[in-house]
Amino acid sequence: MRIVSTGANVDGASIRNRKCFLCVENLPAEQKGVLYGDEFIVLCNPAPIFPHHFTISNVQHVPQEIGIFVGTFLSLAKDFSPDLTVFYNGPECGASAPDHMHFQAGPSGLIPVERDAEDKQRRILQKKDGVVSFLTLRSYGRGVILLESEDERELESCIQKLLGRMKRIVHAKNEPMLNMLCSFRRNTWRVIIFPRRKHRPNVYFQDGEARMVISPAAVDIGGLIIAPIEKDFLKIDAKLIEDIYKEVSVDEDALGKIIEG
Repeated sequence: MRIVSTGANVDGASIRNRKCFLCVENLPAEQKGVLYGDEFIVLCNPAPIFPHHFTISNVQHVPQEIGIFVGTFLSLAKDFSPDLTVFYNGPECGASAPDHMHFQAGPSGLIPVERDAEDKQRRILQKKDGVVSFLTLRSYGRGVILLESEDERELESCIQKLLGRMKRIVHAKNEPMLNMLCSFRRNTWRVIIFPRRKHRPNVYFQDGEARMVISPAAVDIGGLIIAPIEKDFLKIDAKLIEDIYKEVSVDEDALGKIIEG
């Protein structure tokens, strides 16, 4: 079942020719949900990675774009704490429904980057913007930015400014490519951002046995690689994972410019 999500066709033609599976009117008759505020509904993910895996989708059919929903992202993390971490996949970075705004949530601490973000030996403070700390992780093999703050409004403002800088630096026409995770612990939000330059690695497009159905989204680039095909699971190794991370992530120069503006 997971391969349906990992290998989803997300080109424009494929999306136009299928019913949106996140629209309320297209949900299975058996599907139940919990309304979150006025705009989102919490659903069980039909292709779960975790024992408790949720999709939080907009009740309207609006495009996958976090810009105006950053506040919702932070609120979800606080309201779902301490049990769940909320994550977001950009429309060209692992979202299997890039035409319908949604977040996901899974058990806190299961994605390795969450644990690495606590490691004092890895954490590098890059700067402070008022009450918001900007950090990176030492020798991490892919570009990652941590934003931490106790002030929700200031953190939301910093994320918005960061998205704007990313868009300018990577010359994105729409939303810059990225994956994000958010948690709330000890009265502090932590937002983990992976700026991207590529959706899928070259191995995804190879022919025959050389092809591997690996399509990194927030969970994968966070350190938990999902390989829905057994041969890929048996074949993948550390070197290949390192190469995939390097291929799809922005380089250090771009990461520095995104942080410093």
